[in-house]
Amino acid sequence: MTPAGVQELVQQGHEVLIEHLAGNAMGLNDELYEQAGVTVINSAKSIHDRAELIVKVKEPQPQERRWLRPGQILFTYLHLAADKQQTQDLLDSGDTCIAYETVTNKRGGLPLLAPMSEIAGKLSIQMDCRVLKNSDAIKPLC
Repeated sequence: MTPAGVQELVQQGHEVLIEHLAGNAMGLNDELYEQAGVTVINSAKSIHDRAELIVKVKEPQPQERRWLRPGQILFTYLHLAADKQQTQDLLDSGDTCIAYETVTNKRGGLPLLAPMSEIAGKLSIQMDCRVLKNSDAIKPLC
């Protein structure tokens, strides 16, 4: 979530916690989040202990799944069909889990999955080209 997104939540009266350095890979440092009204926490475990709602980009890792609890909500991409153990861990946690890829709009569309699929489609062509460039037989094509 960007600082602008969390600022909106803070303005609506929500307390927002973010893990230290969580935005660094996107060029978003802790200071930007603090200016938006976020509390920066040093560990993911501490956030899980305190938060009612966990918002992530990717599915929870095995260690994170052990931190989930009844009464908490997890909102992220889950990809459950490909991961039986994750599915079982989430069921066992008692947590309410909402997968981005299953959210539908009034027309039955997938507003959270569609943009990610579009990005993946575009990146796949670039990755294919990179692989082909490394192949002696097909170098002239890229």
